[in-house]
Amino acid sequence: MGDPVVSGAPQGTPGLGLDPVVTRLLNHADDNMVLAQRLGEWISNAPELELDIAIGNIALDHLGVARSLYTHAGAVEGRGRTEDEFAMRRSEREFTNLLLVEQPNGDFAHTIVRQAFFDLYQQLLWADLAKDGDETLAGIAARAAKENAYHHEFSGNWLVRLGDGTEESHVRAQKAVDRLWMFTGEMFQHETAGYRGRWEAAADDLLAEATLTVPEDPYQKSGGRVGFHTEHLGFLVAEMQWMQRSYPGMEW
Repeated sequence: MGDPVVSGAPQGTPGLGLDPVVTRLLNHADDNMVLAQRLGEWISNAPELELDIAIGNIALDHLGVARSLYTHAGAVEGRGRTEDEFAMRRSEREFTNLLLVEQPNGDFAHTIVRQAFFDLYQQLLWADLAKDGDETLAGIAARAAKENAYHHEFSGNWLVRLGDGTEESHVRAQKAVDRLWMFTGEMFQHETAGYRGRWEAAADDLLAEATLTVPEDPYQKSGGRVGFHTEHLGFLVAEMQWMQRSYPGMEW
């Protein structure tokens, strides 16, 4: 994997002026919130009922983690912001999620490759954060690690089934790997830089088992952590926030 291109951080960049701890919490909360929304798009659209239920449950796991992290970020920040304000009242430029998680679902193979790459990353992340000195964050991470074990098994097994399955499923899986690989380098910037070698080793093993190959193009795209997103996030955020934007302050 080539070195990722790291975008600069001009004035107005999300996170400038925020406590670094709050920024870190929002990074990981946004990852899970955005991925939950993407996975939720499969509900009633998955290839079969069992997958519909499984993907929906994984989406709910990511949503639950996002809510916990947003709530904790608000407590650490001390400005009274709630999980709803973080999720529903920030603009696209204020989200700092990885570009990987905002990529469209595409076909089932595309979704599985995106999930497998992210699950390998979170396997390392949650194991690390479960030992964090922040006891609340450590507790969130420990719970998330248990959920991730299922996510990782699900996406890994399906990636092998697709890659080492029919000619059609193999071609679709390889196209997904080729398309999404450019977004993986961003995961190893900042405090997660030490994960890179371990993630690459695990990814190489999984792809080899699935008879898939790592793309030769070294280009890596980044920018999500400083609010520079692909064209896809704006549409996702608009759909996610439309009710709160249309009826500000509404309560159930």
